[in-house]
Amino acid sequence: MKWRRCSCCPSALPCGRRRDRRRRQQTSMITINLNPGHKRAKNASPMAAIGAHLKSAGQKINDPYRLGALAASVAWLGYVGMTQLATGNELSNLEPKLEQARAENQRFRAFLGEKRHLESVRDSIRAQIATIRTVDGDRYVWPRIFDEVARAVPPFTWLTDVQYVASAPDPVTDTTQKVIEAPPVQVDIKGRTVDIQGYTRLIRQLEDSPYLKDVTAISANTVLDQNRAVTAFVLKATYYQPTPSAAGPRAEATGADPAPPAKPTTVAQKED
Repeated sequence: MKWRRCSCCPSALPCGRRRDRRRRQQTSMITINLNPGHKRAKNASPMAAIGAHLKSAGQKINDPYRLGALAASVAWLGYVGMTQLATGNELSNLEPKLEQARAENQRFRAFLGEKRHLESVRDSIRAQIATIRTVDGDRYVWPRIFDEVARAVPPFTWLTDVQYVASAPDPVTDTTQKVIEAPPVQVDIKGRTVDIQGYTRLIRQLEDSPYLKDVTAISANTVLDQNRAVTAFVLKATYYQPTPSAAGPRAEATGADPAPPAKPTTVAQKED
C-alpha cells in the first residue's frame, strides 16, 4: 500500500485529520424511531398516563389474590369517597334546619320565661284579691247578718231583738298550736208573728241564706200583743262566710264580689 504524501505534513505520513474524518464517517449511522407514538404519549393527559401505568402494573401482576386485594382497595376508596360526598351534602342540607331549630328553641325559652312572669303576676293578684276579700268579709259581718235576716222576714212578721250570743271556745288539746280559732258568731233572733205559717217560712228562708247556717228554734209561745194573740219566737243562727259557688247568684244580683270560702267569724272580727 502506497502512502500519499500529504502537503500538510512534512513527514509525508497520512494526516491525522483525515483519519479522524474517515473514522467519523464510518461510525455515523441513521437512527430510525421504531416507536413513533412515544412522543405523542408525552403530550397526553395525566389521567391517560396514570391509566397506562395501571395497565402496565396489571400486566406485571399475575397473582389473582393481589389483583383481588387491589380491586377491593380501589372499591373501598371509592365507597369512602362517595360516603364522604353524601355526608357532606347531608350536612349542608341539615345546617339550615339546625339554625331554624335553634331559633325556635330561643323563642320557646323566651315564651316560657314570659309565661312564668305572667303566672307570678297572676298569683300575686290572686293573693291580693284574697286578702281584700278576707278583710271585707271580716269587717262587714253584722251588716250582712242584718241584711239576711231582714230579707228572710215574711209578711205579718216583725223582729223585736237581734243580738250576739257568746259561746265558749272549744277546749285546747294541742298546746303547741300557735293559732287558736275563736268560736263562730252566733245570734239570737227574737220576733213575733200573727201567722204560724210565717214563722215556719222565716226559718226556711233563714236556712236558705248563704251566710246563716244551723238555724235552730229555741222557743215559740203564744202571747198577747195589744189585745191580740201572736206567736213570740226565739231563733238561733250561726254566721258563716259562704263559698263563691253559694254566694255567686246573690253576688251577681247585688253586683258585689263573691265571698271567700266558708269559715266561722271570730268574736274579734265581730267587734271590728
